[in-house]
Amino acid sequence: MKILVYGIIILLFLAVTFFGVGPILLADGTVEERIWTSVVVLGIYIGLTILLIVCRRFFKRDER
Repeated sequence: MKILVYGIIILLFLAVTFFGVGPILLADGTVEERIWTSVVVLGIYIGLTILLIVCRRFFKRDER
């Protein structure tokens, strides 16, 4: 179960990196558009990191 959850979280991080950072670096939009995309991608990274921390605490508590 733990491996499956961590695998899904890793896949989500990879998907955000591929679909989020690519448009920031390669988009031909305005600077303002790139900044807003960066803010959204950063927010998704923060959310995924919080999810990872919560899962680690849950699995650690489950082992005791």
